[in-house]
Formats: sequence, C-alpha cells, structure tokens
Amino acid sequence: MAESTNILSENKNGILYLTINRESKLNAVNFDTLEELKNIFNEVTDNKSIRGVIITGSGEKAFVAGADISEIAELNELNARKFSENGQEVFGLIESCHKPVIAVVNGFALGGGCELAMACHMRIASANAKFGQPEVNLGIIPGYGGTQRLTMLIGRSKANELLMTGDMIGAEEAKSLGLVNHVTSNKEEAIQKAEEILQKIMSKAPLALGMIVDCVNAVYSNDENGYLIEANSFARCVKSEDYNEGTSAFLEKRKPNFKGE
Repeated sequence: MAESTNILSENKNGILYLTINRESKLNAVNFDTLEELKNIFNEVTDNKSIRGVIITGSGEKAFVAGADISEIAELNELNARKFSENGQEVFGLIESCHKPVIAVVNGFALGGGCELAMACHMRIASANAKFGQPEVNLGIIPGYGGTQRLTMLIGRSKANELLMTGDMIGAEEAKSLGLVNHVTSNKEEAIQKAEEILQKIMSKAPLALGMIVDCVNAVYSNDENGYLIEANSFARCVKSEDYNEGTSAFLEKRKPNFKGE
C-alpha cells in the first residue's frame, strides 16, 4: 500500500482498514487526503490480498467533519469546478469499487464526510453519529456528489429539507431514512458489525460481487441501461470458473471455494 500522511492503513485477514487520521482537524478531508484516497483505491482494485474495505475516522469525535474550510475559502470561480470534479472522481472510485466498502461512522459525518460515507457501499453508525450537509451555511452546496447520493438514498423531499436547512440528523433517524444500514452502541461494536458483514460477503464469488456493484450503480445512471448491464453481467458470471465451482458445490452439498476467476 502506498505511503500516506493522512490515512492509516492496515490489511488484516483480507480486510483493508483505512482510518482518516487528522484528528486535530476532526479528520477534515483536504486536497492531500483526497489524493491519498485516490491512490489507495486505484491499488485496491488489483490487490488480490484485499477482499473488502472499512473506512473510519480517528478518535471519538468525528468520522470526517467535512472538507477543509481553509482550502474552500481560497476557491474562486475558475478552480471551484475542478475542486468539485476532483472530489467526485475520487468518491466515484469508491462507489464503483468491485470490492465491498463499508463506512464505520463515529461522531460527525458532515459535508465532505457525509459525502464520503455515502460513496461507500454500506454505512454502520455508532449511536453518537451525526450526519448532515451544512454547506448552505457557507453560501455553497455539496460538491463531491452529495446532492445526488443523498437524494438517491433518502428521496427527493427529505434530501431537499436537509440540503436547504443544513440540519444534522442522528444515527437512528439516518437509519430510518435509509442512509444507514445498522446502528450500534459504540465505534468498537460498529467495526465488529462491519467485519461480520464483510466476512459473510467475502465468502461469496468475487466476480459476482463486482457485477452487483455495476448493476446497482446503473440504476442511478441516465446513460446506462441497467437491465442490459444485468444481462451482460449475468452472462459474464456464467462464463466464469466461480460459476462452475458454485453450482458444483451446491449439488455436492459442500462449501464453494471461489477464486474470482
């Protein structure tokens, strides 16, 4: 794994643990952190020793409290679009990763932090988690895909309310809206829950998991025919050795040994 200044990484039993490590800044995402995330996820794709990813923030106060305001304050009309597109590209890499990515959210997940969590495939929150897109308080809007993903996850009406008011919501409300998959008592239990889910997923066929990511993402793309992508992906799975192994194991009443081929 490439050297990172702002992200701690550990590969343990096939799970890559990524910790945004800017605790003095409440783990705010700056340009350098985005670049590190980009480099990491470009490597995750081809690293066969990594089967799943957990992203969390250091300390007890925040997952990621937002983008770095000192950098936002320096933006102008000319570079603001690039700022937004860069964040969208990095979070798009996470969303389209063929390996399951789970955000473990403890404390604040605001602005860019909420956008990062939403780019992950699933979200596990501790009881003290707070979610929100408060950019309107700065006279701007979310720029890393927040207006799109929040609407997809919780619906137009509630997304409009949260985006326009800048209000924060707690973990239980986030779960009731579909923003969060599970809520646990604390961060340690949230990580354990994420590990439990990943262990179950990692026992499945890797190629099929990647195809599921593509098909689910296609639901929200106006440029793609999701049904066609599903049919093509189904055919690719049937061509694979994992398909032969899975069907044989079922008929032979044994556990399959998938290799992602």
